[in-house]
Amino acid sequence: MSEPPLIELEGIGRRYRMGGEDFWALRDVTLAFRRGDFAAIMGASGSGKTTLMNLIGCMDRPSAGVYRLEGREVSSLGRDELAFLRNRKFGFVFQNFNLLPRTTALENVELPLLYWNRLGARERRRRAEAVLKRLGMGDRLHHTPAQLSGGQQQRVAIARALVNEPAVLLADEPTGNLDSRSEREVMGIFSDLHREGITVIVVTHNPEVAARARSIIRIRDGRIQGDGG
Repeated sequence: MSEPPLIELEGIGRRYRMGGEDFWALRDVTLAFRRGDFAAIMGASGSGKTTLMNLIGCMDRPSAGVYRLEGREVSSLGRDELAFLRNRKFGFVFQNFNLLPRTTALENVELPLLYWNRLGARERRRRAEAVLKRLGMGDRLHHTPAQLSGGQQQRVAIARALVNEPAVLLADEPTGNLDSRSEREVMGIFSDLHREGITVIVVTHNPEVAARARSIIRIRDGRIQGDGG
C-alpha cells in the first residue's frame, strides 16, 4: 500500500471581500505533494500563487474545499494548532529575507526555536550554529544583515527555515532579489535539500528557477492550468 500524500488539497478556494464584492483569489484547486517532492508553482503577478503558498503553509485558511496535511484535515483547526503546524512542519523563505536588522545571523536562526520551550539556550545555539555552518555561513555567525550580501542573507533565511527540521520548505520568490550567481547557489541548496528528502515547494515567475524543480504547476487567475514534470 502506497504512502498517502504529505499534502492534499481538494477543491480549495479562497475568497476575499473587496469593495463590497466577493473576489476569488483561488478557485477549485486540487493538488497533492508527496514526501520528497520538488515542485515549482509558476504564475504571473496576481495569479494566486502566493495565496496558494499561504494556504499550504497554514498562514491562511481556505474559504472552500479540504486541506489535509499528513492525512489530517487542517482547514478548521484553531489558531494555536495552526501556529504549531507552521512552526514544526514548515520552513518559510521569502524574497525579502525577512531578517531582523539589528540581530546577528545566529540570533535570527535561533528565533523559531524560541517557540519550542523544551530547548535551553545552549541547545538552541548549537542547532543554529550547525545549520549555518552547513550552509557555509560558519564565519558569519555574528554578522548582522547589513554586513551580509544578498546571497548571504538568503542563506541565513534558509538556515532559519531549516532549524526546526521541517517536513516542507516553502519559498516565495526566493531568488527575486539576488544576482544570477547567488540565484544558482540558492537553487543548488534547494536541490541538495530535495535530495536529502525534504519536500521543497518554490513559488516563482522565473522559468530558470522553475526548471530546477521536478514538477511545475502553473496557475492563472486562481486556477491550476497544468502540472508537468
